[in-house]
Amino acid sequence: MNDMMLPRRRLLQGMGLGSVAVLAGGCGSTDPGAQDGKGPHYVMLFDQTKCVGCGRCKEACNQANNLPEGVSRLTLERQSDRVAGAVCPTCGKTECNCDRKYVRVSCQQCQKAPCVMVCPTGAAHRDAKTGIVTMDADKCAGCKYCIAACPYQARFINQDTQVADNCDFCLHSKLAKGELPACVSQCKFKALVFGDANDPDSYVSKLLSVKNTSRIKPHLGTEPSLHYLAITKPEV
Repeated sequence: MNDMMLPRRRLLQGMGLGSVAVLAGGCGSTDPGAQDGKGPHYVMLFDQTKCVGCGRCKEACNQANNLPEGVSRLTLERQSDRVAGAVCPTCGKTECNCDRKYVRVSCQQCQKAPCVMVCPTGAAHRDAKTGIVTMDADKCAGCKYCIAACPYQARFINQDTQVADNCDFCLHSKLAKGELPACVSQCKFKALVFGDANDPDSYVSKLLSVKNTSRIKPHLGTEPSLHYLAITKPEV
């Protein structure tokens, strides 16, 4: 059987990840961004000052989206500015939890999404109604181009479905029912806020207008929709 007779999934898998750069440059694919500014722009704000690293967000996400064991659309990464073995200025101990800092690691829902640009089948796409980057399982060939192209390392292959996966704000589960994303609804410390940034009356829009938030790797020009409110040290 020649290559022309192979199913699309097997053919694209066989091409290898080395074709990503050629594919992206050769086809001239672009991602115009969510609704070209005409529709909603759903964003999420992660408040590091409120997150305690309990993991309820991750558990809720896995359950809501029926993810197989061992993978998750989001993780919490613990960070510390203290040198190992140094005395904590708060409690005077060398080992403690006083300096807890957690960062949400997940799909950044880029407005100029590399995963959408490189996908050869259109499986990685922007939902026409919400502008959220998501996946069409029927079109995914499992080639992993989107995984290689993501500068945030936030995509993976779902072993149950053999389809590339990413956080899409629970588009096909919770949002489809008019509910908040699972992680947001289950965060008892209110460390997550979700809403339409293009709606001036939304809570998240008002927060973004007054809070000094940041985004990961903004210099890449991907325009992430995940904003971070970081813990800052008092000036000396």
